[in-house]
Amino acid sequence: MPKRESSGQATDMDINCLWGHILADIAHNVGAGCCHSWFEKVSPISIANGFLLMRTPQRIVKDRLLTQYSQVLLSSCKKYIPELVSIDIMIDFEKSDDLSTDKDTLTLVNQSEKSLSSTDKKETSSTKDQDYENCLDPRFTFESFVVGKPNEFAYAAATRVAESTLVQFNPLFLYGGVGLGKTHLMHAIAWKISKDNPTRRVVYMTAEKFMYQFIRAIRYHDTMAFKEQFRSVDVLMIDDFQFIGGKETTQEEFFHTFNALVDNNRQIIISADKSPSDLDNIGERLKSRLSWGLVADIHPTTYELRLGILQSKAEALNLKVEKDVLDFLATKISSNVRELEGALNRIMAHAYLVGRDITLESTQEVLRDMLRSNERFISIEDIQQRVSEFFCIKTSDLLSSKRARSIARPRQVAMYLSKEFTEKSLPEIGRKFGGRDHTTVIYAVKKVLELCDKNAEFAHDLETLKSSISA
Repeated sequence: MPKRESSGQATDMDINCLWGHILADIAHNVGAGCCHSWFEKVSPISIANGFLLMRTPQRIVKDRLLTQYSQVLLSSCKKYIPELVSIDIMIDFEKSDDLSTDKDTLTLVNQSEKSLSSTDKKETSSTKDQDYENCLDPRFTFESFVVGKPNEFAYAAATRVAESTLVQFNPLFLYGGVGLGKTHLMHAIAWKISKDNPTRRVVYMTAEKFMYQFIRAIRYHDTMAFKEQFRSVDVLMIDDFQFIGGKETTQEEFFHTFNALVDNNRQIIISADKSPSDLDNIGERLKSRLSWGLVADIHPTTYELRLGILQSKAEALNLKVEKDVLDFLATKISSNVRELEGALNRIMAHAYLVGRDITLESTQEVLRDMLRSNERFISIEDIQQRVSEFFCIKTSDLLSSKRARSIARPRQVAMYLSKEFTEKSLPEIGRKFGGRDHTTVIYAVKKVLELCDKNAEFAHDLETLKSSISA
């Protein structure tokens, strides 16, 4: 079948008629089995301004198509829809049996669908300013946030922005790994602003929700109401910004929203898992805008911070936990704070249900599977690579005979960490570092421990390295 002429926009009928031919082309490229398993699980909804919107009842289908098969899908669709620029897939919640569907997203989509089909679009198509509070967690306040060396800068920046009526940093960009406290700080900012300045209009949502609202605005030809909603707020907060990577149309709209808010001196606060310059599939001009204000990172947790978080959570839950149990958890679960809190909740529930005290033995038994998943094989080569990256030197320098302090100190750190993280003997570790003997390793371990006692900054760097290696 010849491709449709691009002289006009595709209608819904055009899309449905073409979809069968597009599926045939996809089956030819990836095989009938793969096509049936994934591509036949989606259906087209509409196309406007080069943007094709599709739906599926299964989140796993959406994730697989937009990651592994995105180019196949786009290439086959463009053969029949020449004006196509980008594709996105929404979850059809009414037909979905996916129990992992986010409740807040479900509420947002249903309200948006209802409002956009209302006869009075002007009044009801936009989410009310107060609706953002529905998805804020009341536990996530500044008072409940445990501050330590890894997060003190991000915390200070967040509190300054929340307490100030003037826009000092625009945008405030918070970034860090999973479960390190970004969302907690975002919620805390929103709560603080709404408490101190109730008249300020604050909108908080994830990037995915921003995208869903924009898609519906396009679908129902209501983009003006969408623009008015987001460009008239006093504070716009977008969480998990990385999820609009590759969504060119959504990025374009956010770019213009960003400019409009900045021009009117309105505050923008964003969080992501990477710094603006490292975000994947984000346009360069948008990356540049995101770097304009204050960029604050949250580092992996240290043992002291993890222990402080556990003590704070146990106190909030009125839970009596012995020091050795908290110490065990803080040492063994270093990946992120969410897992740490999950472990504490788990042993608390077990103790309550079986009527036993929380002991080190019961903790080890209850968390056996979690502890096993946190353990992984770490080689000396892994440690050497991570230390080299941290100190910005070549891995080969660690194995060389160079004695310059800029090389010798990282080498000692790598030897110390090799003893900490592996079961290798001292002679084996020495051989991995250019054929050195075990006495060199002993000296390195002793030196590193001495430096930790005397130099707080060095001790912090070492903890950061440990967390990075064990994560």
